[in-house]
Amino acid sequence: PGGAGNGDHQSRPGALPPAPGRLSAVPGRVARSVAVPVVAAVLLVVVSWQVAAEGPLLGVDRWVRRAVRSAHRDFPNALLDRLGLLLSDLGSSVPAVPVLLLAGALAAWLGRRAGAGRWWLPLPVAALTAVLIPLLVVPAKSAFARPGPLGEPLAAGQWGWYPSGHTATAAVSYGVAALLLARVAGPRAVRGLTAAAVLLSLGVGAGLVWSDFHWLLDVVASWCLAVLVLWAFARWLPRPGSGGRQASGASSLR
Repeated sequence: PGGAGNGDHQSRPGALPPAPGRLSAVPGRVARSVAVPVVAAVLLVVVSWQVAAEGPLLGVDRWVRRAVRSAHRDFPNALLDRLGLLLSDLGSSVPAVPVLLLAGALAAWLGRRAGAGRWWLPLPVAALTAVLIPLLVVPAKSAFARPGPLGEPLAAGQWGWYPSGHTATAAVSYGVAALLLARVAGPRAVRGLTAAAVLLSLGVGAGLVWSDFHWLLDVVASWCLAVLVLWAFARWLPRPGSGGRQASGASSLR
């Protein structure tokens, strides 16, 4: 906002040349934007390798499970247990996918009211995301065939526990929903949407581990997968208002 009134945009007639500091800051911004998905991808590869090879990193899973079970035993709390189950359920296809589809419809409606170009785009994006989640998770579950924390062997035709489907469903569904709504929301709403999506994703993962439904690394892998998907969508989705007039105060995630 501070640079809105300055003539430092080369696309404008009579623009001033960019300051050297701005040019030197470009590589830093690019590096920061790429750093998050790179870290997520590396962590996902390392965790997947350890799960496949039953490597020493799985000791973290066992340590966390012992700590959670000890907390259950030493500090029993029915309310906390119910909260864990509730958070876990938020990662189910219902309600996560309906929330995603409703967010896509709402974003399209708001974009149409604002006269935004390609206002309809959130609808197919939401539908594509709903289809993409099982396409990413189910083959991985089948390939790794990891038993759950209870240690029971997988039945014939049963998917494994790695990565966590509930965590991936929550993180991707609520994350993409926030991205779509952020395209037609003001700055304050964008911050709120981002915080809500992050808290829901973290809450679902914590609920699954607390309820002994998943190993911690199952959850971490799905978080990493969601980061990659959300980063790709955030870079691919065009800005609102392209080809049309944009609502005053509208903003988009970059």
